[in-house]
Amino acid sequence: MEILSFKISGKMAHFRKYYANNTAFSFSIPPHTAIMGIVAAAMGWAKDSYYEDLASENIQIGVRVHNPLKKSFHRLNFLSIKSTGDMAKNWSSDFRGEGGRIQTPFEVITAWDLAKADVAYQVFVKASDNGKAVYESIKTHFLEKDPVYNITLGTANFTANLSYIEVFKDNQIEERSANDYVQIHSAVPVELVEDLKFDKEEFQNYNFVEEDMLPGDFIANGNREVRKMNRLLFSITPHPLRVKLKGSYYVLKNDTGDLNIQFMDA
Repeated sequence: MEILSFKISGKMAHFRKYYANNTAFSFSIPPHTAIMGIVAAAMGWAKDSYYEDLASENIQIGVRVHNPLKKSFHRLNFLSIKSTGDMAKNWSSDFRGEGGRIQTPFEVITAWDLAKADVAYQVFVKASDNGKAVYESIKTHFLEKDPVYNITLGTANFTANLSYIEVFKDNQIEERSANDYVQIHSAVPVELVEDLKFDKEEFQNYNFVEEDMLPGDFIANGNREVRKMNRLLFSITPHPLRVKLKGSYYVLKNDTGDLNIQFMDA
């Protein structure tokens, strides 16, 4: 077994909740579908061409919050585009502001202290038997080459960096059965959680926990139709969740200490 790990970070992030209308709400962590896009951009794959290769049946993905996060709303001054017109023949065009503007509330993710820290996530990638060939190509590219296309945290203007790319191998991975409460450092599917222990005496600082339903997979028809949703429990700080799990979890061992993780797709 192998697990590829990398850190993605930037000053701001926005992972739009697709069901929002006039207000652009954001998920706090990147869904499986967003990480699919990040990986595809790094690999140089064509838009909408990777839904089957990176589907959760082939590639499993886990996410850990690296720095404490917060959200804030900003109003964006969008152009109101009702007619495209022909800008080559006519100066008057909605693209030049003739149709007016729309003030849209836009939710932005930042670190608690924007001046001192970035939005940062640690991503874990593991392959099933059917996804081993795709995983090997991803691992080789991430370890040996730079991203082909620009990497972003959700939207095109929120550029990001990849760093701390490493591969955990068999002797660094242990799958353990969860017989009691355990600290989990990543997002975990709600259906695997029997109980959540929220004891502030265990932490010097407060922990902030969210539960949300995130897109898991797209139908491979090019229309970005959601095929699967993942209900996840996660912390928006680096503090781990203390949970009692059904089944097992993975312990990743390196020089900086052990990480207990689960993948978003139960």
